[in-house]
Amino acid sequence: MQIGFYFDQSRCTGCYTCLIACKDWHEYELEKEPRDWIRISAVEKGKFPAPSLSYLFLTCLHCVNPACVAACPVGAITKRESDGIVTVDRNTCLGYSTCGAACQVTCPYDIPQFGTDPDAKMEKCDLCLERWQGGKKPICVEACPTRALDAGPLDKLRAKYGGSGQAEGFVYSSESGPSICFKPKSKH
Repeated sequence: MQIGFYFDQSRCTGCYTCLIACKDWHEYELEKEPRDWIRISAVEKGKFPAPSLSYLFLTCLHCVNPACVAACPVGAITKRESDGIVTVDRNTCLGYSTCGAACQVTCPYDIPQFGTDPDAKMEKCDLCLERWQGGKKPICVEACPTRALDAGPLDKLRAKYGGSGQAEGFVYSSESGPSICFKPKSKH
């Protein structure tokens, strides 16, 4: 089984509620810890008389073949066999200055994050693993006011929503196989 995300680009308003809920859940001090486990990007296309604005939700996509796992020199990043969630053992991680952020460099989505301290350890979304174990969805899914997000077994998400690996502003990496399906914003 592979756990992943569903993102309905046609519903996202770029409100950042998912990002703030993530920071709040993980108790980040916004001023002291500037990294974001979730990124929301505005994707602007076209021009008058047919401009287009959509938003792209991006976090760790718990890839089928995560480049970060292979790049980690000490095996601090692993992919769980039971559900495909990619996790980081921060006690084993060498830190930014020691390994040169090999995981971040190889990730096609630039997802691994490091704090501002030179020895900062890698961090990223773990799909709110503690919530999954309690039978709950990730906090970003629960917080989304427009219900543009969902998470669960990827095959079930695809059966429920359809969708594809394509969305405005997203480049699918066939080598990594990101565990996400999209409903892209329709083109007018």
